[in-house]
Amino acid sequence: MSLYLRYFDNETLVHSVDEAIDFLRSIEEIGMTPELESDVRSYCESDIYYPKRYKVRPRVYFIIIKTEAETMLDFKQKKALRSVPEGAEEHRPAPVPTVTKLNEEREGWYEGSIEFKRVVLIPSTGKHEYRDTLFVAQVKANSGQECYNRIVDSLRSRVDSRSQFPSAKGKNFKFRYLGQCK
Repeated sequence: MSLYLRYFDNETLVHSVDEAIDFLRSIEEIGMTPELESDVRSYCESDIYYPKRYKVRPRVYFIIIKTEAETMLDFKQKKALRSVPEGAEEHRPAPVPTVTKLNEEREGWYEGSIEFKRVVLIPSTGKHEYRDTLFVAQVKANSGQECYNRIVDSLRSRVDSRSQFPSAKGKNFKFRYLGQCK
């Protein structure tokens, strides 16, 4: 295991924690303290592989990255990416894009929920404001997109025309297939 350290233009690739500490001590601005040394050692000895950032002063940091690279060139060319141990990788199917799910033809009942910005009158002031409103409905449709369209068409005829509806592809519309029509 090697360690890549960088502070502005000062960078190095070392093969031990002691070399890393020596590098950090050589930079006066960092101000190596026993607490910082202890924290660097505990990070380097841990099983954590994400980069670690240490604050020197406001908006100024140095970073340490664990790597399998033997040389700086290997590190820069990303030839030594950390490999996943055998058996640890999971065989997950690739995520299905939202557009594909929306347009999948499947006749039946759908439950759709949409969170939209509804324009509401405030009686005490006589002014209008936007309020987040959740609307859930069960509709008969051929796809998730048709479920969305039916819900929005129904709401448009019942709420103020200034209300704002999210995209069917966004996180504010969810649907699930309930089953075949009878």
